[in-house]
Amino acid sequence: MRSTDWDIKKLAILRALRDRGTVTATAQAMLMTPSAVSQQLTNLAKQLGVPLLEAHGRRVRLTDAAHLVLRHAEAVFAQLERADAELDAYLQGESGEVRVAAFSTAVPALVVPAVRALRTAHPGIAVRVREAEAAEAYELLSAGDVDLALSLAAHAPTARDPKFTRVPLLADPLDVALPTGHPLAGAASPRLAELAGEHWIFGGSGPWSEITRAACEAAGFVPEQAHSAAGWTAILAMVEAGMGIALVPRMAAAGREGVVMCALGEDRPVRHVVAAVRSGSEEAPAVSRVLEALREAAAER
Repeated sequence: MRSTDWDIKKLAILRALRDRGTVTATAQAMLMTPSAVSQQLTNLAKQLGVPLLEAHGRRVRLTDAAHLVLRHAEAVFAQLERADAELDAYLQGESGEVRVAAFSTAVPALVVPAVRALRTAHPGIAVRVREAEAAEAYELLSAGDVDLALSLAAHAPTARDPKFTRVPLLADPLDVALPTGHPLAGAASPRLAELAGEHWIFGGSGPWSEITRAACEAAGFVPEQAHSAAGWTAILAMVEAGMGIALVPRMAAAGREGVVMCALGEDRPVRHVVAAVRSGSEEAPAVSRVLEALREAAAER
């Protein structure tokens, strides 16, 4: 006998006979004819290689072997019930795993708050986070390695790309980080153009270098790069030391005693944060729940 001989439907009929007591009552409960019930149980006995029924007056009763079979079958039925419950929860967006790729500053600012909210509202949804640069996030999404990519609109595929559905989340202002002794440290909403003659700190290449250069050029000047760094810890440490100034996204700003974060005025640049999924997958309930949590996290900033 092999496990493949265990027929779930026939086991359910056997269990119904145990619970109902007669073939007729079993047939009524299972919406079958009495002869069909008898035939199914005869076939099950042949498959398992043990007698399941024995005559008892005008009725039949289950053999010891049948009771043994049902003790094990109950565990199977219970597991199937759990599977049904989990599948139902999955279909309703109450369970499942969603893999998210996000750029570094979006993880603490958006992804972590979204995960916290999901733990309360939808604890069956698991979010697996992977930090990735903007371009890499879309490569991971396109390859199927993640289900959702959080990136910057400037580095995302165009809205006309049929492979992806983009969901705008927020416009993140860029503030200027100044050392505490800087003349403009206490100014109210200075213009970026007023900082044209400053020494600037930004990466030698990559997204943040492009964003800084583009913002300064839009304000009418080319920034003089005094120092090159990619991490915010290093950049803000150099600002604190008076080595230069830097544009810092508000999502990335962290309190530092010797640095003043100054909100810019009329020419204040922003970066647009978007989420993207493979087209059609936004209708998957768990993905939809995560997108909604990200929208709520963005709205609270």
